[in-house]
Amino acid sequence: MIGFIQAVVIGILIVTYIGGLWKFWQGYNRTNFQPSFLQRISLTLLWPALLIVNKSYRKNFQKALRG
Repeated sequence: MIGFIQAVVIGILIVTYIGGLWKFWQGYNRTNFQPSFLQRISLTLLWPALLIVNKSYRKNFQKALRG
């Protein structure tokens, strides 16, 4: 059984993931990425991993969040 604190942490992570997903999707047109629908979906779903490992993606992610 998951403890209360673990459930809260998982909930926060899920809300953060969905929030980042939503903000990036909405601001995608402000990035330098290609307007391909498949690329947009891929970059949106993988945002946490790409944010950690890719400097160019971090800059574009910041552009997407501004608005």
